[in-house]
Amino acid sequence: MENLIFSLNATIPIFLMMVLGVFFRKTGLLKENMINGLNQFVFKVTLPVLLFGDLAKQDFAQAWNGKFVAFCFVVTLLSISLVTLMSMALKDKSQRGEFIQGAYRSSAAILGIAFITNIYGNSGMAPLMIIGSVPLYNVMAGIVLSFTKPGQNGMSPALIKKTLKGIITNPIILGILSGALWSVLRLPMPTILSKTVSSLGGLTTPLGLMAMGAAFNWSEAKSGMGPAFAASFMKLIGLCTLFLPVAVLLGFREAELIAILVMLGSSTTVSSYVMARNMGHSGVLSSSIVAITTLGSAFSLTFWLYVMKSLALI
Repeated sequence: MENLIFSLNATIPIFLMMVLGVFFRKTGLLKENMINGLNQFVFKVTLPVLLFGDLAKQDFAQAWNGKFVAFCFVVTLLSISLVTLMSMALKDKSQRGEFIQGAYRSSAAILGIAFITNIYGNSGMAPLMIIGSVPLYNVMAGIVLSFTKPGQNGMSPALIKKTLKGIITNPIILGILSGALWSVLRLPMPTILSKTVSSLGGLTTPLGLMAMGAAFNWSEAKSGMGPAFAASFMKLIGLCTLFLPVAVLLGFREAELIAILVMLGSSTTVSSYVMARNMGHSGVLSSSIVAITTLGSAFSLTFWLYVMKSLALI
C-alpha cells in the first residue's frame, strides 16, 4: 500500500493540473489563443529558465554522466528503428510518418520535468536525458515526416537547414547549455537573479500542465483508432517493457531510472501534431495519439512507478 500511495502522490497532482486546464477551457476562462500563448510562453521562457536555474546552481562537471547520456541516445535510436519497422504493416502509407513519431516522441520536457520535479523537487536527471534524446527526436521526426509526406521522395536542402536551425535555436537546449556553461565557469548567482529565476521557472509546471490539459481534444482521439492505439501502446507500454529492464541491468537507479521512464513512457508531445501539419500531413493520427497517450499516461506512469518502487529501484 505504501508503494501505491507513493506512486499516486507522484502522478495524481500532475494530472489534476491537466484536469483543471480542461475545466478552465470548458468554462471559457482559457480560450484557444490563450492556450497557444501559454504553450509558447512555457516552451520559450519558463521551461528554459527552469533548466538553466537547476543546472547553474549545481556542479555540472560532477553531475555529467556520459554513460547515462549515451544510453538515452542509443535507446532513442533503437526505439525509432523499432517503430519504423512496425509502421511497415500500415496499409495507408501516408500514416507511417505520423505513426512513427507518435510512437517514440515523448513529452520529455513539460510533462517529464513536472513528473520528476514532483518526486525530487528539481529537474533531476532530466537535462541530461534531454541532451541525449530530444535533438535526435527532432532530427528523426523531420526526416521521417519528410520521406513519408504524400508526393515527396526525400529531404530538400531547405528542410535540412530548417531542421538543424530548429535544433540549434531550441529554447530548451539553449537553457540547458547556458546553465551548464554557467556552472562550469563557476559564475556566482546573485540573490536577486536566483530568486527571479526560481520564480519564473516555478511557473513551468502549473502553466504547462494546464495548457496541455486545455488543449486535449477527445473528439480528435476517436478518429483513426486502430493505428492510434497501436502507436499509443508502444509509447506507454511497449518501449518501457523492452528497455527499462536493460536500464536496470546496466545499473541505473533512482533519478536516472525516473528520467529514463519519462523518456520512454510519457505521453507523445503536442509538437508532433504541429510538426506533422506543417510538413504536409493531415495531423489526424498525430492528434489522436497525443490525446490517447495524454489520458493513458495517468495510469501507465502510475503503474510503472509502482513496479519500480515495489522492486526498490527508486
